[in-house]
Amino acid sequence: MQFELWWLWALPVFFALGWAAARIDIQHVLRESRQLPRSYFRGLNFLINDQTDKAIESLLEIVKHDDPETLDLSFVLGNLFRRRGELERAIRMHGSLLERDDLGAEQRLRALHELAQDYHKAGLLDRAESYYRQLLTTAYRASSLVFLLQLYEQEREWLKAIEVARELAEDQGQSRSKEIAQFYCEQAAIEMAQGQSEQAAEHLSSALSVNRLCVRANLLLGDIAAQAGQLDQALHSWRRIESQQPLYLHMLVDRLLKLYRQRGELTAGIALLKDFLQKYPTPDLLAGVYQAMLEVEGPAAAYALVRDELRRNPSMTGLDKLIEVQLMQAPPERQGDLQLVKALVHQHTRRVAFYRCGHCGFMARQFYWQCPACNNWETFPPRRKEEDVLNAN
Repeated sequence: MQFELWWLWALPVFFALGWAAARIDIQHVLRESRQLPRSYFRGLNFLINDQTDKAIESLLEIVKHDDPETLDLSFVLGNLFRRRGELERAIRMHGSLLERDDLGAEQRLRALHELAQDYHKAGLLDRAESYYRQLLTTAYRASSLVFLLQLYEQEREWLKAIEVARELAEDQGQSRSKEIAQFYCEQAAIEMAQGQSEQAAEHLSSALSVNRLCVRANLLLGDIAAQAGQLDQALHSWRRIESQQPLYLHMLVDRLLKLYRQRGELTAGIALLKDFLQKYPTPDLLAGVYQAMLEVEGPAAAYALVRDELRRNPSMTGLDKLIEVQLMQAPPERQGDLQLVKALVHQHTRRVAFYRCGHCGFMARQFYWQCPACNNWETFPPRRKEEDVLNAN
């Protein structure tokens, strides 16, 4: 191995250069730390000790100086106020940013976007809508459209919601047909309550043109026709649900029974419902058909229906109805035991009879077209949780 004498001179030089560079970096860090306000370090200390309120007050002392380097901190504090529900402070913080002369164009748009969200959460929807509208031609268009859609749903401005949903679908390249169809149905429901049946029917037709599988549109179209005495037209609209999504047929039980009573053909109506139950069995449909048969044909026929259905498709609802009809026919000495069994089964049936949102998992005893928790549309399946439990076993 050859060894050059000049290496002995180079090594100390390299060491000295490294030492000098390290000293310069340390001095730079120390110089910057001296320039930071003392309140900055107090705020960090409070955050480390989970003293959020004191940390906020310390950091607020920094942003009061309107230093350009504190802009990001101002945005952070404003967002923190909004998340904590301190909306007045959030509005003041973001509003003061908009009044600053040293704010750049991009930062001004950001402040406007944050202020719109503050007003939205505070319930000042007119102001929020105005700011979102101003941002539609900027880089914040996508998020502003999403917030506008939420705002119009909150205000029940369904026609405006349809317009925004169409813009979102076009921008994102994603279908929003289910959502738009439900908006048409919501608008139609308002018009039906106001006696504007023709306008409601037009909007329901629009819902079906957007989403041909919209069960709710045919439900409401049938309701409009039935109210007008057009029973054949009502029956036609309701029967179309079988070709759309037959698991929603249980929603027709009361409607169909009322219609066939008006026509004087209640037996035919029960036969139709029994046919539905044979082809598309669900606990809700069984409960409806059972109640109709109990009223029209008596306990014996209702018992036979439930017994046969339990053999084909076991369910807690079916067992509950079977015990109920047995209790009606049992002699007095057996009624006590049957009443005890029925109470236990009914309690368990109520415990498992839930609809579960497929998006967020929210559970409810009644069916919703829009989940009350996550606000998504058509995420509640027509089947109740009971069937999921039985199928899992």
